[in-house]
Amino acid sequence: MKEYRPVKEGKVREIYDIGDSLILVVTDRISAFDVILKNKVTDKGVILTQMSKFWFDFTSDIIPNHLLSVDVQDMPEYFRNERFAGRSSLCKKLEMLPVECIVRGYITGSGWAGYKENGTVCGIRLPEGLKESEKLPEAIYTPSTKAEIGDHDENISYEKTIELLEKKYPGKGEYYAEQLRDKTLALYRKCADYALSRGIIIADTKFEFGLDEEGNLVLADEMLTPDSSRFWPLEGYEAGKGQPSYDKQYVRDWLKANPDSDYDLPAEVIDKTVEKYKEAYEKLTGKPAHGLFMEELL
Repeated sequence: MKEYRPVKEGKVREIYDIGDSLILVVTDRISAFDVILKNKVTDKGVILTQMSKFWFDFTSDIIPNHLLSVDVQDMPEYFRNERFAGRSSLCKKLEMLPVECIVRGYITGSGWAGYKENGTVCGIRLPEGLKESEKLPEAIYTPSTKAEIGDHDENISYEKTIELLEKKYPGKGEYYAEQLRDKTLALYRKCADYALSRGIIIADTKFEFGLDEEGNLVLADEMLTPDSSRFWPLEGYEAGKGQPSYDKQYVRDWLKANPDSDYDLPAEVIDKTVEKYKEAYEKLTGKPAHGLFMEELL
């Protein structure tokens, strides 16, 4: 049996090159504030992989995506075991674009901090008098650079994305920048409307895109998971304060409240985090989370 080693390791994901395609493995690692925490969140990788699959299927009418299969039986023998089952995605190879496509439908987090300071979010001026966690009149597109591990993403303007892409793809920078913005907003609108019908508010999220061999834009990486998004329960939502969360904002809040923790989470925070992930999966997909961990995955 041929053995494989990751060709790239991110904060949470490992990428394996199997020749004509890639295998993305989502570990149980968790990151916050661009730091990999010391703890692992049990079964988190499986939940994130299956949630991404749900959204890729749901949005395939808007844009093609990189996902080929999440069944390890479709992968080389090395991956057909408990270590990889449920948390691995067979994907098309793409040339990834150097932009994180962030969309904000509600004002929260760093966006709220910036708004309080000068009335803008990532350089975009917003109406006066907005409250914390309030829904924006229209979702806004606030792209950033893609940082290496240990570095911080940098918010950039739409015009800067044109410059970045023009350097790499002369004559096509504006075209690709426009496509990234328009597809990001279209994906968010469809998914946020659906999530609302399932009792979840998607406050903000990020997408990543690549190009296939023909130069077509393809949605890639993860999609609308608790690691890349802020999910709030619709029940009890009220603007003017912070919101309870289904995502890793719970971890961020605990770390802020415990600055001397050295990024080491107590067991109760880990347990509560994974329960939130499972609840979000069940609400959004209508499927029980326990079914993700059964032997049928092999």
